[in-house]
Amino acid sequence: MIGGVQNIGRITELRQRILFTFAMLAVYRVGAFIATPGIDPEVVRNFFQQMQGTVLGLFSLFSGGALEQLSIFSLGIMPYISASIIFQLLTVVIPKLEELKKEGEQGQKKINQFTRYATIGLALFQSSLIAFALERGQFGEGAVIDPGWNFRIMCMITLTTGTAFIMWLGEQITERGIGNGISMVIFASIIVSIPSALANLFQLIRTDQFTLLGTIVFTLIAVGVMFLIVIVERGQRRIPIQHAKRVVGRRMQQGGMSYFPLRVNTAGVIPAIFASSLLTFPIMIAQFTDSTVVQEFITDYLDPGSILYQLVYIGFIVFFAYFYTAIMINPADVAENIKRSGAYIPGIRPGKKTEEHIDRILTRVTLIGAMYMSAVCVLPTILSVRAGVPFYFGGTALLIVVGVGLDTISQIEAHLVSRQYEGFAEGTRIRGRLGA
Repeated sequence: MIGGVQNIGRITELRQRILFTFAMLAVYRVGAFIATPGIDPEVVRNFFQQMQGTVLGLFSLFSGGALEQLSIFSLGIMPYISASIIFQLLTVVIPKLEELKKEGEQGQKKINQFTRYATIGLALFQSSLIAFALERGQFGEGAVIDPGWNFRIMCMITLTTGTAFIMWLGEQITERGIGNGISMVIFASIIVSIPSALANLFQLIRTDQFTLLGTIVFTLIAVGVMFLIVIVERGQRRIPIQHAKRVVGRRMQQGGMSYFPLRVNTAGVIPAIFASSLLTFPIMIAQFTDSTVVQEFITDYLDPGSILYQLVYIGFIVFFAYFYTAIMINPADVAENIKRSGAYIPGIRPGKKTEEHIDRILTRVTLIGAMYMSAVCVLPTILSVRAGVPFYFGGTALLIVVGVGLDTISQIEAHLVSRQYEGFAEGTRIRGRLGA
């Protein structure tokens, strides 16, 4: 582990990528403290202090606290995530988009461009709701200094531009930094809230609202959940593949056994992020609408502590786990590639039988991954509502933090190994020189 960390500084490109990632995240954090023109940040901050533990509080968590101060990054990256969900669903429904996806990199670039346009549209819509809600005093009386259309237009332009800038930051991190840029932005938003969460926990202990024994038990549960996340995220179901002897040019290649790995959680943290993003819409509607019927329905049935909310949440997670896995892995393509390479799965006939075998295994593995993710994400409600924990322990946030952390470590290890340096998990250093 220590040797792997030391080797990071020896690779110029890797070091530059890590520093670039930190620089972009630092820019993102600075923007989270720049208030939107025309509002009183203190009024909004006091309102959100009363909303801790709700879905709106979770939305604020994903924005890195920017929503609490109504900064220029208040909308965060959620409009982009929502647009991504829409276009991934439309890819299955609209043949034209499906054809673009099959075109490879060029087609994906066009879909990404459509996603950006949709992000701007969603950001304009959500920012208009926030502007009207601020004027109606739903974020606290006196939040807007000078109400009117000048404020509404300025608020919409500011918040939409902030979302577009975060989207650009994420794309820059993906291309020139380490890991998935959008996930890194969400990761940074959650990490920055840890110090204040620890301070609140200490305050609860000091005022006897939470016992020391309860803190120890809670810590053990959190460590156990993190251990479970690491084990499952690293877990694989390996399908054995037998390669036959074949002639390539003038050389005979020996056959052998290899494995096709299927991750237990192929979709990663995407289902949790998508499900959380979709469930923020009802609470936003309840916050911004004047209809008491709608507000009461959402409050009664879609409160984070309600059974219906948890069932919908689990349903979304399971759906997106299967949906995203289907996008990532096509059993028909895998079976065809195995057949073309002259290989086969022992005991399974090539072609249709191989496809059905892979699909059956993938379905079972994905179900295990979806159930594990659902259990981690609903754990906060069990602790806060059933066990009486006086604060909201974010299982979704913990899943995202650990999952993105593992993916980032894998990216760094790939750079180290490709240049003949040991990774974090290797016990023996591989000697070698860094190539030009």
